[in-house]
Amino acid sequence: MIDRLHHIFLRRGGGWILLPVLFLVNALATIGSFQIDLTADKRYTLSPATQQLVRSLTAPITIDVFLEGEFPAGFRKLANSTREFLELLKKENGPNIQFRFVSPEALQENNLPFSDTLTKLGALPINLTVQQKAGQSTNLLYPFAWIRSGERQELVPLFGGSKGRISQEEINGAETLLEYQFASTIRKLSTTGRATIAYEMGHGQPTDLRGYDLENTLKADYRFGLLNIQDSLTIPEGIDVLMIVKPTQAFSEDDKIKLDQFVMRGGKLLLFLDNLIAELDSLMAKPTGETIAYDRNLELTDLLFRYGCRINSDLVMDLQSEFIPLVVGGSPENPQLEYLRWNYFPLLTGAGPFAKSLGYVSTRFANSIDTIEVAGITKTPILVSSNHSRRLSTPVMIRFDENRNAPEDEQFRLSNLPIGYLLEGNFTSLFANRISQTWRDSLQRAGKPFQPRSTTNRMIVVSDGDVVLNEVSSRTGPLPMGWNRYNYLAYQEGQPGGQYFIPAANRDFLKLSIEQLIGDPAIMATRNKEIFLRLLDAQKIEATRAQWQLINLALPLIVLVLFGAGLYGWRRRRYAV
Repeated sequence: MIDRLHHIFLRRGGGWILLPVLFLVNALATIGSFQIDLTADKRYTLSPATQQLVRSLTAPITIDVFLEGEFPAGFRKLANSTREFLELLKKENGPNIQFRFVSPEALQENNLPFSDTLTKLGALPINLTVQQKAGQSTNLLYPFAWIRSGERQELVPLFGGSKGRISQEEINGAETLLEYQFASTIRKLSTTGRATIAYEMGHGQPTDLRGYDLENTLKADYRFGLLNIQDSLTIPEGIDVLMIVKPTQAFSEDDKIKLDQFVMRGGKLLLFLDNLIAELDSLMAKPTGETIAYDRNLELTDLLFRYGCRINSDLVMDLQSEFIPLVVGGSPENPQLEYLRWNYFPLLTGAGPFAKSLGYVSTRFANSIDTIEVAGITKTPILVSSNHSRRLSTPVMIRFDENRNAPEDEQFRLSNLPIGYLLEGNFTSLFANRISQTWRDSLQRAGKPFQPRSTTNRMIVVSDGDVVLNEVSSRTGPLPMGWNRYNYLAYQEGQPGGQYFIPAANRDFLKLSIEQLIGDPAIMATRNKEIFLRLLDAQKIEATRAQWQLINLALPLIVLVLFGAGLYGWRRRRYAV
């Protein structure tokens, strides 16, 4: 065959045909490239929404990824997947997508000015523990991407786990979220108009430094302001999301009409409610070290009941919880402190659309939520307890003493108690059949006639107001949202107790909640993308390692020798005289 081709192209002048063909192929390869995604899960294909978003960019986007260096295998895989995904974005709009991979060590060695900015944005490293044959090793990793467009910037978490150990499932979950994380962030940076979020303040909600991080977090991407719904007949137009965070005073019937009609006209409610009065500071202030949790009587039960849920008058305890220092001995002058899990501070995990790549969400004295059968309303849990939780019905006595001894595990038998719900559908007004004529006339005169039913709408209900509030240190001021002041400062200063610090994903949960309510549905749908994990049997690999190494080394040599021997024999017979 080789002789025949040689005869055709060289002896018959076929070279004049071959050279143009090679030149054409080379020119086409230089002009562009294409690929076909044959994977079952389409991991190398962007969704139409992401393609349209990236192609529409008119200003350059710069992306720095802090996954350059020597990492464990799982994070090397995540780095490679991130690089492949960014290459897909660059193919859609090469001039306006620029990215690079940066080593965190290089930032520290060169003292680059934006390293402090990353810390302020919340880029805390993960202290990763890796199991090896000789023992364990720890690595500080920064699984983040920093995206900038003009003067706007955003930090993108590439791995949401907050545990010291990682698994292939967690890395795989992070890879499935790459498109959503980057697409939603690019959409924020490229959108000129901003949604409006109002923080309701007429019912005793915190307006002090406890809302410092909440305000700063939302002001970066949205118009944010305070609103007292008691000051006007209706909730003003132009408000996209109304937040109600830890109210302490009851809502009147007039207040509930305003909230109800806001929902009926398409407004989004984001509720973080404490159904019980239970505070750690008041518990610590009492000499007996105990307090009774009792109902706060917010008078919102009937409104939420009509929308499809009910916050219970109970407390959720969980073995998966925060550490706080407790006195376990010593004297009043020299108490002996020990960091123990405080089961009233559950560390919750995401569920439903919030399940992927969301770390622990820290809570304080949370309540469970039940759902009510309401026609046309879909109820999706978004925040749940662990598989080792329990419920305490009120009135209940809370004591410090109960955590000095190890909790009895058999009492923590409940699983996935819901603490947060996403409600979707066509809501029916609580006042559909009982609104007074006076209110009906007032709404009519205001140009906002009474609406008995909404179009398709959404709201989120979370049964803990502290989820989006921050603690305040007397030394350093406001802490990041959801972080525990007892061991966060010890962690920052390298003091005893810092090893119990667990980064809270409360800020991520708040951002995701807002996106779920008012974000682009097509972009949100990319969170549902699945990349199937096909794991090998680690024990079988270890047991047969030598066998496969021998096959990989010896088999190619054997094949090569046999091929050479066969070719030699064929040439002897072919050219024998």
